Amino acid sequence: MQHIAVVGGGPAGYEAALVAVELGASVTLVDRDGVGGQCVLSDCVPSKTFIATSEAMTAFSHADRVGIRAVGEVVTAVDEVNARVKALALAQSADITARLVRQGVTILHGSARLRSASLVEVTADDGHVHEVEADVVLLATGAHPRVVAGAEPDGERVLDWRQLYDLPELPEHLVVVGSGVTGAEFANAYLAVGSQVTLVSSRARVLPGEDADAAELLEEVFARRGMNVRRGRADRVERTEKGVVVHLTDGTTVEGSHALMTVGSVPNTGGMGLEEVGVALTEQGFVQVDRVSRTTVPGIYAAGDCTGVLMLASVAAMQGRIAMWHALGEAVAPLRLSTVSANVFTDPQVASVGVTQGQVESGTIPVQTVMLPLATNARAKMLGITDGFVKFFCRPGSGTVLGGVVVAPNASELIMPISVAVQNGLTADQIAHTFAIYPSLSGSVTEAARQLMLHDDL
Repeated sequence: MQHIAVVGGGPAGYEAALVAVELGASVTLVDRDGVGGQCVLSDCVPSKTFIATSEAMTAFSHADRVGIRAVGEVVTAVDEVNARVKALALAQSADITARLVRQGVTILHGSARLRSASLVEVTADDGHVHEVEADVVLLATGAHPRVVAGAEPDGERVLDWRQLYDLPELPEHLVVVGSGVTGAEFANAYLAVGSQVTLVSSRARVLPGEDADAAELLEEVFARRGMNVRRGRADRVERTEKGVVVHLTDGTTVEGSHALMTVGSVPNTGGMGLEEVGVALTEQGFVQVDRVSRTTVPGIYAAGDCTGVLMLASVAAMQGRIAMWHALGEAVAPLRLSTVSANVFTDPQVASVGVTQGQVESGTIPVQTVMLPLATNARAKMLGITDGFVKFFCRPGSGTVLGGVVVAPNASELIMPISVAVQNGLTADQIAHTFAIYPSLSGSVTEAARQLMLHDDL
C-alpha cells in the first residue's frame, strides 16, 4: 500500500486525499489553518455567503420593477450577517472533516516542512514533532493576501478580505483598492448592503482580466448605482481619527471610513524547505508544476493556489485529483485550462469559458462571434432584468464551440451548457437544436447558438 502525504487541507488537498484513499492508498493530511483551508474558512465560502446577502438586498432595491413597493427602510444587520458567514464556513469545514475521517484519512494539525522528497516533518501547535514518511507528497499550501508596504492591514480600518467579517458595523465609506475579481466583488457587495463605495482601479477598466464587453457593462452598472470608480495606483494608506486616507501615486487622495486591500495573493511556500529538497519555485514563489501537477522532484506534486496556475477552487480541486490519479497509476488527462469556466460574483455576474475576446481581436484564433442582449429575453423582462448578454465563440466552418461569456444575475449557472460544449467539442448547431425551457434565461443560450448557425458570416 502506498502512503500519500498531503500538505494543506484546502480544495486541492482534501479532494486529492479523497481520491487517493478511494484508490487504496494510506493518506495523511497535514492541516495548519483548518480543514477546508482558507477557501472555506475565510476566502471563497465566506465571501460568497456575504455576497448572497448583498444579492438579497439588490433584489429588494429592484422590487419596483416587478410591481412591489417596499414599506419602510431595509437595514443590514451586520452582526447577524457576519455571524451567519462564520457559522456557515465552520459548518462546511466540519462537513469536510467528517467525510475525510469517515473515508479513512488521517488528519494531523500543525505546520509542515520537507526534510526530503519522502519525509514530511509536522510541528504541532504544542511543539510536538511528527515525522510522516510517504511514497508521494502533495503540496497544497494555498496563498495569502499580498501586503503593500505603507498599507499594512490592522484589522480595524485597513483590512484585507479575511478581516471583513470581524467588523462590528457596516463601513460608512469603504475604499476598495484593487479592481480585479476580489475587489469588484466586495465593492459591489458593500454598495448593495448600504455602504458608500469608492473603487480604486490602477487599470483602464475594472476587471482587466475579464471580457472587455462584460467589464464595460459592469462598470456602467456600478456608476448607475452610485459607486465612485477612481483611476490610479495606491501608494499608501494613512489612518486618521475618523477613518483612512488612501494616497495615490499621482498625488491625489481618497478619504473613507475603511480601506480594503485587494491587491493579489502570495503563495504559502516560504519556510517549508522546498528549495532545499529541489522543488523549483518561480520568482514570485509559486511552485512550478506541469499539467499533471508534477514538480521538479520525482514523487512530489503540487496543486492549488501555491502553484499560481489559475487561482480558482475548481482548478485547485482538479489539480489535486489529477495529481493522485497520476501518482497512483490511473489513466489521467492533463489539465486543460481552455475548458475552465470562471465566474465573478458581482451583480450581474460575469461568467466565461474558453476562448476570450482578446484572443479574437488579436487574430490568434479565427472565430465567429455573436452577442445577444439579455434584455430581449422574455423571462428577463418578467424578472426586471435589463443588464446582461450571452456571447458565443465558435470555429468557422465546423461551428465547434470554442468559448463564451454570460453576463446575468445567475451567470454562474447559465455558463454550464457552454462549458459542456467546450469540454466535449459540441457545435453551435447541436446547442441550437437542444430544447430550452420557455420562458427561461437559458433560452438566450440556445438563441445565440441559433444565430451562429443561421449566419455563417458572423
